[in-house]
Amino acid sequence: MSASEDIAAVRLATVADADLVGRLLHDFSREFDEPTPGAARLAERVRQLLADGEITVLVVGSEPGGVAILHFRPSLSTAASECYVSELYVVPARRRRGLGRGLLDAAVELARDRGADQMDLATSEDNLAARSLYESAGFSNREGTADSPVMYFYEREL
Repeated sequence: MSASEDIAAVRLATVADADLVGRLLHDFSREFDEPTPGAARLAERVRQLLADGEITVLVVGSEPGGVAILHFRPSLSTAASECYVSELYVVPARRRRGLGRGLLDAAVELARDRGADQMDLATSEDNLAARSLYESAGFSNREGTADSPVMYFYEREL
């Protein structure tokens, strides 16, 4: 399959895809030395969240070769919703073929179709490939203009 055919294969995941999505999320965590409960437990959680409509999942590629997890929430400042991309991952062997761009573009289109007026995501400072992808797609880590202060994303385990 050519890269362009693979990119065109972005689709919404269903509950039936939970095992595949769990494996991709597990591999993602392992690649970046993040803790993981394992592919089976992730699959079960994805299955539950998809069934409850709490997440939207996109997969890309014929195998698939990548995944994006989207969360929609009401906006405080407008009547629209906001979309948070909590995960965007392409398997290493399938990178540099446009799958990440395909996932991100499909996520933006889906968010717009669902009435969102803002999308946010985060990555580490040293993940230059992800930062380049996000910035080339119009995302910014600045408050307003290019010379505005850098925005920071913070997290804390509870």
